[in-house]
Amino acid sequence: MNEPIIECRDLIKTFSSGAEVLHILDHADFSLEKGKICTILGPSGSGKSTFLAILGSLERFDSGSVRVDGYELQTLQEKSLSVFRRKVVGFVFQFHFLLGDFSALENVALPGYMAGLPRADAWKRATQLLDLVGLRNRAHHYPSQLSGGERQRVAIARALINEPPIVLADEPTGNLDAASSEELRSLLQRLPEAAKTTLVLVTHDSELATIGDTSFLLKGGHFECIR
Repeated sequence: MNEPIIECRDLIKTFSSGAEVLHILDHADFSLEKGKICTILGPSGSGKSTFLAILGSLERFDSGSVRVDGYELQTLQEKSLSVFRRKVVGFVFQFHFLLGDFSALENVALPGYMAGLPRADAWKRATQLLDLVGLRNRAHHYPSQLSGGERQRVAIARALINEPPIVLADEPTGNLDAASSEELRSLLQRLPEAAKTTLVLVTHDSELATIGDTSFLLKGGHFECIR
């Protein structure tokens, strides 16, 4: 077995609700090899999205250790965490969060440009990524001119602009119809090979869950490997 690209040990995350303390993650362990697709399932409120936010350093945890691509997240201050987010992880959410006044090409290129890529290089890579997701001919369309599935494919291209070794996707088909969901499943399934990345995917979509090389059920604060 190769060294994991993600490894969590004895992870604890709690939320307070009045006098009650909710253990979202309760001494949880998790690991994933590089280049794999991992799907995470679980009932609503089980902590799937919280766990994804922890992996992306958007959410702090109470105790334990989280190592992502060599970064020990529990040791990093905010400045270092910003570097981590820019270099290591790409995010895809249930809602696309595209900028309405920007074209598809501009939406994809912007994070690269902000990360220091020369403008010409950012635009060139954005064009290549739109080609990867099947939308090169829609590069100059605005989000309002795109279908829901097309907007989500632009969001995936945007997540890849800085060549992250890990992509974190939270319910990416949650707002899509059946046909668009199928197109997105096909794209996500070939993403690790096409973009040289590792994919961690939270979903309620039983069909989408089948694309994982490995699948976990998050329930009661612990991960159970179900495939």
